[in-house]
Amino acid sequence: MKENKDYSVGSIIKKLKSLSNPEAVEGMSKFGINPEKNLGISIPQLRKAAKEIGRDHKLALDLWAAGIHDARILAGMIDEPNDVSEKQMDQWAGDFDSWDVCDQVCMNLFKKSPLAYKKALEWSGRDKEFVKRAGFALMAVLAVGDKKAGDDKFIKFLPYIKKESTDSRNYVKKAVNWALRQIGKRNLNLNKIAVKAGEEIYNLDSRSAKWIASDALRELKSAEVQKRLINKERRY
Repeated sequence: MKENKDYSVGSIIKKLKSLSNPEAVEGMSKFGINPEKNLGISIPQLRKAAKEIGRDHKLALDLWAAGIHDARILAGMIDEPNDVSEKQMDQWAGDFDSWDVCDQVCMNLFKKSPLAYKKALEWSGRDKEFVKRAGFALMAVLAVGDKKAGDDKFIKFLPYIKKESTDSRNYVKKAVNWALRQIGKRNLNLNKIAVKAGEEIYNLDSRSAKWIASDALRELKSAEVQKRLINKERRY
């Protein structure tokens, strides 16, 4: 937390409530975002607040416990990744009740945890919709953000992607698709491997699997993606 600033959970919640936007909540609900306990604060506004507050593990825990949609996204933005325990990750994932909270926490916090790869695999096999989504969201954001990771880490994800591609629940299948696409856009080698996995998924007897595969293959085989990956390889 920045010096000379007295941030408390009460003062932050009060500030968040002053930014409440009921019209935004209504708009968000049309995109499947849970309107319950949602103040309708935009992500840029929450990022600004997070920058002002700084990293603070205890405050993040208190904000999460408040149970407010926007406060939970903010909690993921200010928490200290190295202070986050496995127990906390499991508890927060179990509390996910909206795809945006799930994805924001995975992007802003969980992907930075040393446990990220372990939890991606573990959660992908869970029954609860948003916990399972968190597993595949983590795979996707790690594929984008972990620049130093070897291909083997992402190849290990593909059997899990194939296995769960038959899950027809909307927020699961979209995350499975997201993970497959991001792995396949990482480099040429992974592109070829992801395309092969996508073709195998397409051949499964499942409408969900066929949607996941066809959508991913369309992008991964596109001239635009192929050109970008070839140019990226040439630079190295």
